[in-house]
Amino acid sequence: MHEILKQKVYEAIFAHKEEIIALADSIAREPELGFKEEKTAKKIAAVFTKYGIAHTSGHAITGVKGVLPGKSSRRRIAVLGEMDAVICHDHPLADLQTGAAHACGHNVQLAVLAACAIGLKTSGVMEALDGAVIPFAVPAEEYVEIEYRNRLRQQGKLQYFGGKAELIRLGAFDDVDMAMMLHVSMQGETRRLIDVGGTSNGFIGKMIRFKGKESHAASAPHEGINALNAALIALTAVNAQRETFRDEDHVRFHPIITKGGDLVNVVPAEVCMESYVRAKTVPAMIDANAKVNRALKGGAMAIGAEAEIHDMPGYLPMINDAVLTEVYADNVRERLGKDAVIHMGHSAGSTDMGDLSHIMPVIHPWFGGGTAGTVHSRDFKVTDPEMAYLLSAVTLADTIIDLLADDAVGATKVLASYQPAMSKEAYLQFMESIK
Repeated sequence: MHEILKQKVYEAIFAHKEEIIALADSIAREPELGFKEEKTAKKIAAVFTKYGIAHTSGHAITGVKGVLPGKSSRRRIAVLGEMDAVICHDHPLADLQTGAAHACGHNVQLAVLAACAIGLKTSGVMEALDGAVIPFAVPAEEYVEIEYRNRLRQQGKLQYFGGKAELIRLGAFDDVDMAMMLHVSMQGETRRLIDVGGTSNGFIGKMIRFKGKESHAASAPHEGINALNAALIALTAVNAQRETFRDEDHVRFHPIITKGGDLVNVVPAEVCMESYVRAKTVPAMIDANAKVNRALKGGAMAIGAEAEIHDMPGYLPMINDAVLTEVYADNVRERLGKDAVIHMGHSAGSTDMGDLSHIMPVIHPWFGGGTAGTVHSRDFKVTDPEMAYLLSAVTLADTIIDLLADDAVGATKVLASYQPAMSKEAYLQFMESIK
């Protein structure tokens, strides 16, 4: 029975091949940054409207949430696609004004989301499933433009700077039992290999402002306090802390200076930085962040400057659900061969899917074979649309069928074994504790 349903979805997805590829290309050519994905949201909503998929818009400013009802509503599975781009000015498809580019591969995710939804809808398979599928285009996975998002928070338009965190807060996942999504390989893997399982770092977001005193840089530097020197000493002090970070905690600190002064002939009175403090576990994040803050303040104190540090909740470490992972991996082996699955280790990167993984079962596999170039670089591109957009969507649809067919016994098994790392309430309390 499952194989018949899977074949129907496979054929339905490939029947819409050109439309799905065109959607991915259209999104790639009009990239938008997080919480600004207005054009992208309209494109996803248009797909849902065309195929009669009920949906609502405006979730966490730009999110678009659909629903594909089954013959019963025993379980509800979300399929996610991230709408935002990164800044990569040198990418061939970068927006000339903003520098935004889908060097992150999120346009691929949205094509997969659309392909999965179209396949399940047009094949008629949902009529045989005991549960609903929630295709959900979500905003702002990339934790960038921190000052802009802070202004949105001050205006009361959002509370958290990551899309899924904000959606959790707003209750957009309250009616979801589990969630899944795909991401293209970080290295642009040329072979058809799927990384499953594994973990990734979480992080605390930071805005840092060093305050000094301006004066003439040539005739009266002794009357000033150089905030740029304070920042440089602070970074050196952080580097001196690195030997205290345990290797197994995978700590990362990678700041950028967003303001280094005003004029070359004026002693810099204000220097601003943004950064993350990443680590594999929540306790390691908190410990490393305290050490970094101590070093930043010490650098300012050394020359009589001040350091204002604004810590913000970032993302939690990623936890792939083991049972759900194996259901997915079995379907990958069936479609792509028994050697197609690799069990991923730990990644020092971060994703806000980690936040969701703390309160419900999720999977976040990485698929290769469809792209080239490193993610977040000018070289990233799709080289095999069939693999990137279609076969990847088929593996998700196959997994959904295994979970929701036969009275949703597969989904029930996943939920029976799952122990949340946090309740939603505990998650929100933790997020509010990061100040």
